[in-house]
Amino acid sequence: MPISLTDKPIVITGASSGIGLATAFECARAGMPVVLAARREDRLRDAVDRIRSQGGRAVSIVCDVADPEASAKMIDVCLSSFGSIYSVFANAGYGIEKPVHEMPDADVRAMFEVNFFGTLNTIRPALPHMIRAGAGHVLVCSSCLAKFSIPYFSIYSATKAAQNHISRAMNLELRAKGIRVSSVHPIGTSTEFFQTAQRLSGDQAILEHTPAFFTQSPEKVAKAVVKCLRSPRPEVWTSTFVRVGMALSGLVPRIADRAVHRMVRDYDRRAASNEAASVGAR
Repeated sequence: MPISLTDKPIVITGASSGIGLATAFECARAGMPVVLAARREDRLRDAVDRIRSQGGRAVSIVCDVADPEASAKMIDVCLSSFGSIYSVFANAGYGIEKPVHEMPDADVRAMFEVNFFGTLNTIRPALPHMIRAGAGHVLVCSSCLAKFSIPYFSIYSATKAAQNHISRAMNLELRAKGIRVSSVHPIGTSTEFFQTAQRLSGDQAILEHTPAFFTQSPEKVAKAVVKCLRSPRPEVWTSTFVRVGMALSGLVPRIADRAVHRMVRDYDRRAASNEAASVGAR
């Protein structure tokens, strides 16, 4: 029997745009009081106003998930505003397109701080309240790339794989306490993620790597998240084709490597072209 989400509060990180924002609206429509957390106050304010104008309940907090104290305060805001906490959706994260050997340690650590440790910072302060209540649902926005790394996104893929592993383990560790944990595995999604990654990667042509038929809307992911909240399961996928493909890539890695080798050629060609342009401009 589906779980009623009415009056069950949820905290969503990375909620100022993309999947986080779409999920906030979808959860509010399902009757959940929503705490929207992100770093851009103006966008959070607009989102809260829109949810309230549609009859939902929402508050916001400016929060950097890499800061454990700020993340704990985010959970406190949920408790003080709505009296309890039922769910968290650790959604904040970003990616960079760069070869492993060219990515400075500081950049690697910074991505793990947000994508992985930011997930822990979101989950840990919420769990004591869920355990005490004997009910709750933790969702973690991983990626289809948690199952298969592609060239130049290996560090991002590593953070997503780490999220996936802890989600699977926590789902088993916490189930007896009445808490479910689910990892969410979007395919390419039409959000600001690509623009941010492109800027941080030195304007590489990231969108070229994502065919149109592998791209989805954030609303599709949001609906899948709410469906999982109603009927919990360990993993949320929005593309059966990609899910099967990722599984097969693990069984036959040589064939999978051939399929993505074009990305390496394209990257090298762009790098050579950029270098030539740079030399010509001197």
